[in-house]
Amino acid sequence: MITFKPFRAFRPSASLVSKVASRPYDVLNSDEARREAAGNPYSFLRVIKPEIELSENTDPYCTEVYSKGKENFTRFIKDNVFAQDESASFYVYRLTMNGRQQTGLVGCCHYQEYFDGLIKKHELTRTVKENDRVRHVEELGANAEPVFFSYRGKEQIDSLVAGIQAVSPVYDFIADDGVRHELWLCADTITIESISELFKDVPSLYVADGHHRTAAAARVGSQRKEKNPQHDGTEEYNFFMAVLFPDDQLEIYDYNRVVKDLNGYSPDDFLKEISKVFRVESCDSVNCKPAEIRDFSLYLGGNWYRLRPLDESRSSDPVKDLDVTILSDCILGPILDITDLRKSDRIDFVGGIRGISELENRVDSGEMAAAFALYPVSMDQLLSIADAGEIMPPKTTWFEPKLRSGLFVHSID
Repeated sequence: MITFKPFRAFRPSASLVSKVASRPYDVLNSDEARREAAGNPYSFLRVIKPEIELSENTDPYCTEVYSKGKENFTRFIKDNVFAQDESASFYVYRLTMNGRQQTGLVGCCHYQEYFDGLIKKHELTRTVKENDRVRHVEELGANAEPVFFSYRGKEQIDSLVAGIQAVSPVYDFIADDGVRHELWLCADTITIESISELFKDVPSLYVADGHHRTAAAARVGSQRKEKNPQHDGTEEYNFFMAVLFPDDQLEIYDYNRVVKDLNGYSPDDFLKEISKVFRVESCDSVNCKPAEIRDFSLYLGGNWYRLRPLDESRSSDPVKDLDVTILSDCILGPILDITDLRKSDRIDFVGGIRGISELENRVDSGEMAAAFALYPVSMDQLLSIADAGEIMPPKTTWFEPKLRSGLFVHSID
C-alpha cells in the first residue's frame, strides 16, 4: 500500500516559468550551471546550485552555499516569482521528447515507506552527496526538486490522468533542449481522493532517478520526527515530493564507459586479452551501436569493434546477467584492474543521450584510451532487480527526458 497525497506547491508564474525552469542539480557541475544561469536572474539553478552566485573557488558544501539558496528562494517568493497554491492539489506533468510522451503525477510520498521497502531502490548512495541534499532540504525548509519514481501501470490511474488533461495546461513551454513540458493542476477533491485510493493498491514504487534525494528526504523526515515531542504524523516533513510515472511510458538509455588507460597493455595486446572471453569483429561507426543484450562495442585506436561473449550462458542472478556486470567481470576488473566503479579515477561514464560520437570524441582527443558502448537496461530488468532487493552496479541507468526543476516546490515547514 502506497501513501500518495496532494500538497500546496510553490509554483512560478506562468509568464516566468520558462525562465525559472532549469535542469536538475546533479546534471550540471558548478561551472556549467554558472554559464547556463548567466543573464537569467530567475533561473532555479540559483536555488539548487547557489554556489554559482559565490566566488568560483567556493566549497559547494560550505554553509554559505546553503544559506544563499535559502536567500534566493525567499527573494523569489517576495518578488512574486513563486506563489503557493491555495489548496492541496495533485499535478499532472507531461514531457514530450522526439515525439514520445511520458506523463506523471506529482504529489507527496511518505518517508517511512522508503525505510519499509515499499519505495524500492536499485542503486547505492554516496554519503557525501546524501549529506549535501539533507543540508539543502533542511536549510531551505522544502523539497526543491522532485524525485522520479515509477510504478507498474494501472488502467484506472491512466484514465484519471487523461481526464485531468482534458483542459488547457497551466504551463506549456519548450525548453532549450527541445523537450516540451506541460503541467495541469488537479484540485478537485473527488479526483484527489480517487487517486490516493488507487495508489493504496499499488504494491511498490521504484526509484528511477533521484536516489540521493530520496534517501535525504527520508533522513530529514526521520530526524524531524525524533526532534519533535508533539509529532502526530500529519506534519509536512513526513512527506516528500515525487513524480510518479507508469513503467510502460519510460525509456532507459544506455550508460556507456570510457577508460583512461589500458593498464599497461598495447592496443593489440588488449584486443588479444579480450579475445579470450569475447568474439571480436571489426565494424564501422554506422553499425557499431549495440542492437541487443550481450552485444558490446569497443572504440580503440580510431576503430570500432563488435564484442560478443564466448560464454552465452545466462545467470539466475538478475544483477550478474546485466551487460554492465559482464563488462566489469570480464574486462574492467580482470584485464584493466578497475574494480571499484565508484572510486576509480581511471573510468568515466557517458549517458547514451550524448550519442556514439561523444565516445569517439573522448578517445580521439587523447583524454581516454578506449570506450565501451552497451545496450540499455530494460524497465523489466530494473523492476525485477529492485523487487529482489538487489543493487545494480553504479551508472547503469540513464533516463530521458529529464524532469525540469523549479516547476513546483514542496514546503516541509
